[in-house]
Amino acid sequence: MTIKTLGAVLVAAAVLAASLPAGAQGPIRVGASMSLTGTYAKLGNYQHEGYKLCAKQINDKGGLLGRKVEFVVYDDQSTPATAVRLYEKLITEDKVDALMGPYSSPVTEASANVTEKYKKVMVTPLAATTSIFKKGRKYIFMVISPAEVYLEGLVDMAAKRGLKTVAVVYEDTLFAKASAVGAVDLAKKRGMEVVFQEGYPKGNQDFSGMLTKIKAANPDVLAASTYFDDAIAITRQMKELNVNPKMYGVTVGGDLPEFYNLLKQNAEYITGATQWEAALPYPGNTEFAGAYKKEFGREPVYHSAAGYAGCTVWAEAVRRAGSLDSEKVRETLLKLDTKTAFGGFKVDADGFQTAHKMVTTQWQDGKKVIVWPDELATGKLRFPTPPWNQR
Repeated sequence: MTIKTLGAVLVAAAVLAASLPAGAQGPIRVGASMSLTGTYAKLGNYQHEGYKLCAKQINDKGGLLGRKVEFVVYDDQSTPATAVRLYEKLITEDKVDALMGPYSSPVTEASANVTEKYKKVMVTPLAATTSIFKKGRKYIFMVISPAEVYLEGLVDMAAKRGLKTVAVVYEDTLFAKASAVGAVDLAKKRGMEVVFQEGYPKGNQDFSGMLTKIKAANPDVLAASTYFDDAIAITRQMKELNVNPKMYGVTVGGDLPEFYNLLKQNAEYITGATQWEAALPYPGNTEFAGAYKKEFGREPVYHSAAGYAGCTVWAEAVRRAGSLDSEKVRETLLKLDTKTAFGGFKVDADGFQTAHKMVTTQWQDGKKVIVWPDELATGKLRFPTPPWNQR
């Protein structure tokens, strides 16, 4: 075959590929490392379900750029080092067409070093720590509100009710430390005194020593920067040791249905920080919540909604760019200003989220009620929290 003939064959093949129906070119393969087991498994699986629903809906509507979307997902066991190896594999061995982020700030921080090295866009639905996005990285994009504001609702409501002292505790990992620093700064700005501040190791389940010191400090407010398992353990041990702040709030975990299912009436009055609720008036939110429940047999939580929103934002950028090329998708994401079922999406030049807003919820009679901010509240804060023996 001559060079001229070979060129004609290649051109014809390219034209044929472009004209093939959705799926005929093969799917767009989207790689992700997820916390399917390990410390963050509950939340990582929720995020994964958001990805799966997004892909299903894209495919039900004819695909993306005329092709089906298929996720290639590996289990990083909630470990940053494992995630690094998996993103290397996805890029260099699996040669996926696109990437989505893992669960949590610690895992994302490590994984971002890989995606930056290969100049691959990574939308990160559940990385909240500001520092991740302020290191000169160019290909990472934030979806949720930053860690530093997770406890803003708790602090604001406490200050407005005249509370003066606060204790802050946190898991000694990237997100939780940033969230705790944010809570301390917010409290000081509101004229509150931070009377106790202490971290604890990831995976810790014995909080008796820390809670004994908190009981001695007798703060008006306990602000706990947590994940799910530690939020449960801290709450149970607070009751055992009779630690009774007037307000008590947690970050990750307090908004999950399982939080109430495990603690029952002991969850009453506790506030949780959440990035999303089904009751919020965002476009397509009701439809998303209904589709999720139909697909998975239960209500979504914000981790599911964030995963779904991150995937839909990525897909919208690809559509607008008309390409999977990382540079074109990156430029489109930097300009994108849109509303999703999860809320607003708009980022600055660092890929740092500027449009999304958080809410604070409180458990009231077994139901989650949005109590902050006022303009989004579905009920009023129950205050003060009664002693454990009066609930």
